[in-house]
Amino acid sequence: MNVSELPISTVVGLAAFLVGIVFGATAQRTNFCTMGALSDIVFMGDWNRFRAWMLAVAVGVLATQAMDAAGLITIGKSIYLAGAIAWAGAVLGGLMFGFGMTLAGGCGNKTLVRIGGGNLKSVMTFMIVGLFAYMTLKGLIGLARVQLEAVANVPVAGIAANQGIPALLAAMGLPKDIAQWGATLAVGLGLLVFCFKDHEFRSSPRDIIGGLIIGLMVPAGWWVTGVLGNDEFDPTPLSSFTFVAPIGDTLQYLMTFSGSTINFGIAAVGGVIAGSFLSSITSKSFHIEAFSDAPDMLRHMLGAALMGTGGVLAMGCTIGQGLTGMSTLSLTSLIALASILFGGVWGLKYMEEGSVGGALKAVFARG
Repeated sequence: MNVSELPISTVVGLAAFLVGIVFGATAQRTNFCTMGALSDIVFMGDWNRFRAWMLAVAVGVLATQAMDAAGLITIGKSIYLAGAIAWAGAVLGGLMFGFGMTLAGGCGNKTLVRIGGGNLKSVMTFMIVGLFAYMTLKGLIGLARVQLEAVANVPVAGIAANQGIPALLAAMGLPKDIAQWGATLAVGLGLLVFCFKDHEFRSSPRDIIGGLIIGLMVPAGWWVTGVLGNDEFDPTPLSSFTFVAPIGDTLQYLMTFSGSTINFGIAAVGGVIAGSFLSSITSKSFHIEAFSDAPDMLRHMLGAALMGTGGVLAMGCTIGQGLTGMSTLSLTSLIALASILFGGVWGLKYMEEGSVGGALKAVFARG
């Protein structure tokens, strides 16, 4: 069958699966991990993996803004820029997600990578993240989420074109092009300087390659949905990599396959797991790992519940908001990213201190 004869959802799904394989294999081989990066800083003073993550952010911002300026995609149509500034959900959800990922041993991306590497704990985490994501989207917790958004969201309609930092700067009087490229270069080039000014990072090919490839996966996702999926009769919603809601969608898809349609997120989730599996097999690092004891299992379950709920409240995870959302220069994404980072450090200190209050004091004492 000719590819052009396939339904657009199938074409997008196949492309997303392939891009997901690259994402998963790269993350597995380079140990790209947000929680691990924060842990390296807090416990060892090593910033290399964090710089790799910031390099990915920089690449995503520069490439995404260039694609938008060239007319390949219209990022104003993405969920990150459309709608009001959801600051309360970003703060609360970001803190929950950041704290939860430390209990569960990694964020959504790391959970998928570990599944591919044989980690049974991550299979449990995957299912609970998906369950709580759907509960927060459409289920028991959904009503509270809607009420929070209704009370706290700050609308930008009539003030700015969207909630992106460039649009908000333009609303203050800056010419549109200057606002967009000024913000893009300030963030993108600023992060590149932050990364490459460090000799240890420049001497770490693994971290540089990991940051570059993972960063390029964000515009690759935009291209799959915005260009390849730009069908006149059945257009694909503009999106790129994110993992909390898609994990919930994946569980639903697996249960209702005959009546469901695959989308970018579901296919990307499968691709990341497959890519990690292939990488772990070829590198001979695949091994089965299970819970060590009941407290270990309970800790992962609680962390997964916090990630599923927090990821939806924040409209994304370390990848969804930290990379994809940030590539649009969304103000909500910036707030969510800062909250996730704080929640992650808080969670790491909790693992060390043994109490939530003591961990919070330790975070500020550290500063």
